[in-house]
Amino acid sequence: MRILVLSDTHGDFHSLKRALDARTDADAIIHCGDGFEQFKYIQQTQADKIIVGVRGNCDWSSDLPNTELVELGGKRIFVTHGHLYQAKFTVMNLIYAAREQKADILLFGHTHQAMTDYYEGLHIMNPGTCCGYYASYGVIDITDKGDIVTNIVRIK
Repeated sequence: MRILVLSDTHGDFHSLKRALDARTDADAIIHCGDGFEQFKYIQQTQADKIIVGVRGNCDWSSDLPNTELVELGGKRIFVTHGHLYQAKFTVMNLIYAAREQKADILLFGHTHQAMTDYYEGLHIMNPGTCCGYYASYGVIDITDKGDIVTNIVRIK
């Protein structure tokens, strides 16, 4: 299973479309907040895929939840924007929240800093911001054997 992970699109439909065009092979798309209009666009244009989204701190009119726990490819994925967990100051609050949910993968945004890490059995990803000159997105591959591979891709 391949998962396209987006966050912080902030109205940048150009970068969003480039990410979607680059990853037509994705089975699922997860948006980690701050781009409610872009999330609605994904829902409308990618109906053949599993779509998951959460509310960011700039999504004032959004009715999306603040967190989601989904199971994809046999793995539990905890998704949040990060602002409610002080993501700009520490990742530990997010890790604790993911652990409480018995998650295998933690996805968040908010900081606009792309990163992927592995901490005591938990795969952690912030895809960065899919907006502007340094736009990026994340890709997660979950193999048939249950292995997890994470990558950050910069949009050029």
